[in-house]
Amino acid sequence: QNPEECSVTARPAVVERGLSVSVLVCLLVPVLLLCAGLAVDGAGQAAANRRAEAVAAQAARAGMDAAAPLSLAGRDGGPTAVAAAQSVLTAHPEIVGEVTFSSNGSLQVDTTTSVPSVFLGLVGIDRLPGRGSAAVELRPR
Repeated sequence: QNPEECSVTARPAVVERGLSVSVLVCLLVPVLLLCAGLAVDGAGQAAANRRAEAVAAQAARAGMDAAAPLSLAGRDGGPTAVAAAQSVLTAHPEIVGEVTFSSNGSLQVDTTTSVPSVFLGLVGIDRLPGRGSAAVELRPR
């Protein structure tokens, strides 16, 4: 045989086997981290909301309980109610609250707090707010 007639061309082997999986992983990892961050930080914010709501309810109840004897006796129980609600708020330094006693005899407590974020700090959100409120009104039987 003639060596010119029988030539074999060698091709370099191309390895593409793991390329598509690598691209998929690179695209999905940030999405999964974002979802995990929203879940963890969302749960933290929900807990902060529950805590603020519980403290507001506790302060409103304490305020109205302290003012009830005065109000039922026909005297102004507003300052007593506000002072009692403020004392409950003072016992929770992580909660900031506002207490309002209206002329119709109802007591409104609004509270706010914040918790540090875990994952959302990576995108510049360092703290997540929590809010709560409670309103009570004394009604004699």
